This record gives sequence, C-alpha cells and structure tokens, in this order.
Amino acid sequence: MNASSSSDLKAQVQRLWDRGELLRDSISGESRFPLRLTLKTPSSSDITERFDAVRSWAGELSNARPLRLEWREVRHRVQGLQQLPTTAWIDSIDVALGWIGKRREWERFSEILGVTQTSQPALLAWLAKRPLQALALAEEWPQLLSIISWLVDHPRPAIHLRQVDLPGIHSKFIEVYRGVLTELLDLVLSDDAIDRSRTGSSQFAARFGFLEKPTRIRFRLLDPATSLVAHVECPDITLDSDSFLRLKMPLRRIFITENETNFLAFPRVAQAIVIFGAGYGWDALARCRWLDDCVIQYWGDIDTHGFAILDQLRRHFSHVQSFLMDRATLDAHAPLWGREENPVTVDLPRLTTEEHTLFTDLRDNRIRDKLRLEQEHVAFGWLRDHLETR
Repeated sequence: MNASSSSDLKAQVQRLWDRGELLRDSISGESRFPLRLTLKTPSSSDITERFDAVRSWAGELSNARPLRLEWREVRHRVQGLQQLPTTAWIDSIDVALGWIGKRREWERFSEILGVTQTSQPALLAWLAKRPLQALALAEEWPQLLSIISWLVDHPRPAIHLRQVDLPGIHSKFIEVYRGVLTELLDLVLSDDAIDRSRTGSSQFAARFGFLEKPTRIRFRLLDPATSLVAHVECPDITLDSDSFLRLKMPLRRIFITENETNFLAFPRVAQAIVIFGAGYGWDALARCRWLDDCVIQYWGDIDTHGFAILDQLRRHFSHVQSFLMDRATLDAHAPLWGREENPVTVDLPRLTTEEHTLFTDLRDNRIRDKLRLEQEHVAFGWLRDHLETR
C-alpha cells in the first residue's frame, strides 16, 4: 500500500530544516505555518481489498501527536462507515521544531540573528544564503563579528594578521576562518577597502590590506669564487623576494630544480646559482628582471607536470631552457621509470618542438602508460657529464 506514514511526513519537515528554509523564515519574518504536508492516502482498491492495513495506517497517523489531521468518511461494504485521514497539518514552527528535535538549534540561530541585526545588518543576506553554516559557526560568530567591526573601523590596516589584538581572539583565528571572513567582509566593507583582484584564501591578506608573509627564495651559490658569506663556499641561502630582487652578483647561469637533494648536491659551476623551485608558483621570481640577462635552465621531472611547470615558467622568462628533460635522459634511466597518476591533458604552447614531441608522447601514452621519470632518479654522473658539455 503506497500511503504516507508518519515517518514520511516527519521527513518532509526535516527536509525543510536541512535546506535551511525554516531558518530563512526567521530572517524574512514570513511563516509557512500552518503547514500542509503532502499526504499520500490509500487507493480505492486498498480500501476495498486491504481494509485492515488501511485502518492500521489511519491509527498510526492519529497517534502521531504533532500532526493535525482532517478526516473524511468512507463506507466499507463489510465494516460500514469509517473515517480516514485526508489531510495532515503542522500548526506552528514550535510544533515542527519539537517533532524533529531542533528547538535548541533554532534558539542558537535566533541569538546569531539578533546580534547580527544589531551590529552588522548587512550580513543578514549571508545568513539567509547560508543559515546552516552560520549555525555551525555559532560559537565563533561573536569573534567573527568582532573582527568585521574592527576592520570596518580600520580598513586596510597594513599589519600582519596575527597582530590583530581583540579580546577572546587567538592569533591564528583569522587565518583559520579567512574563507568565511572573505564572504562576510565583502558584504560590509567599502569598495576602496577591498582589492577584488586578489582572490582565494591564500590572498586574503592582500585582498583586505594586511601585510603578507614575505615569499622566500632559496638558492645556493655554485661558484666558490663568488662570496656572499665570509669563509663559506657555496652557501645555502634563503632571502625574502624583495631582497633577492636587489641581489647583485656576477652571475651568468641560473639553474632551477624541484628536488631538494639535487639542489643540495648540484655540482659547482662558474658564475652560477641553483634555485630550489616553487612548482607552479613563479610570481615572486618573475619580479626579478635581472634574470633576463642570465641563462636560465629548468630541471624538472620528465612527465607531463614537469613540462607544464616549464611552460608556466616561460610565461615570465621566455628564454628558459629545459635541462635534463629530453628523450636521451629518459631512455638512459629506463630501469627507474615510474608512473604519473594524474597527467596533464591540455596542450602547452610554450614548449620547443623537441620538448613538445616528448610531452605529447608522455601525455598520449606512446612510450608507456602514464610514464614519468622523477628528477631525483637521474644519475649524478649523467648530470656532471651534461654540465661539462655545455
């Protein structure tokens, strides 16, 4: 018998909660109560052929106390005149909340709503859009409002995130909640307080005028004749990007490698440094235009991602050469071949003809399925021989 049970009717109310619709009603001030639920009733054949089941169904609904039922009379050829439910109602939000066990959550949301209406009414639109997320943030909501009010009074503060000193807010709070804070601040701050070109959680500080942690560039001097640190040959140095930008050394060659062991063990080369690579992140290095006057050689994995990183680096330095990313190096290390699980499938327009041929061979599995050679598997003898021929 295809008829609605009390559990089916309760699930309808639960869905309204799960979609946030009941909470949204508290923001808009509208009420959907009394709420008529969708009640599937027994068919005529059910009443005729399964009357005992129909009577049990009616009894089960009548015992579901939150429901207000409307009834109709049905005459059965054996049982005579009977009454069956025809419509089911929930009369109030309080009854609905009690039935699905959400009174406490409703009260907590009402507290959030009240304090938001008083302190930051512009955020009511966000509460209406994400009421369940707001409810999940109930404990943090006062701190979030405190940060928002502070930024309204101190737009683009030019301090580090952890320097915000507010009662009850620990030093990492803003970093932890910068995703939701971005959505909230976008609603309350003036346009001149937001750099909308900076997007994503990683650019929260720049978007709202905080000081960013300096990007650091790590490099090794490869020429013992070039000295930056007294009595130390070929030191391993890390500088913030602004300091690296102003670096003045007699350099002719720049090597970039993605593997730390290769970085640390890279052989000595006259008038050269090796930079520990940044994967797909080249913005800091791109500011160093003195690199335009150097030979730049990029050493990455021989796989589709290695060539994709090379292609991206050439967006900033078109003269970059690939280093040990050729078919000869790949073939010479066949016993050490590995597998690339998620290869790049797009085309890479900045590769040379030779690089593009190898890239497409890898991408299209012409040599072996999902083939890769990680740069750390390239023999150091092969590296030295290659350097001596250049």
